[in-house]
Amino acid sequence: MSKVAIVYWSGTGNTEQMAESVADGARNAGADVTTFTAAEFDADKMDEFDAIAFGCPSMGAEQLEEDEFEPMFTTCESKLSGKKIALFGSYGWGDGEWMRNWGETCLKGSVLGRGGATGRSPAAMTAL
Repeated sequence: MSKVAIVYWSGTGNTEQMAESVADGARNAGADVTTFTAAEFDADKMDEFDAIAFGCPSMGAEQLEEDEFEPMFTTCESKLSGKKIALFGSYGWGDGEWMRNWGETCLKGSVLGRGGATGRSPAAMTAL
């Protein structure tokens, strides 16, 4: 059984709802799932999981949330290599550049596929 972490930051509850849906989908596929907020997760937990789904909405000028999520994610970047990674989030005003940039960061060393995500256009997402 694959161990999957769902890690998210949500300001309005939308990304939390997405995290719950991602967790349900992974459970239905037979995974052992643990859900964390960004404040509850750090790089030390990366080795406990086969796959990690990170979720964050676009903030400001198409960037990750800066106070909790981005610092947490930055500490995890060195452990992305060889991991199955999924990204999810929402955006409304831009064209999804933040998700494309975030996906490119993850592609450097992880196993990240391309597929559907929320927003106005497809973005980086992989099946767990």
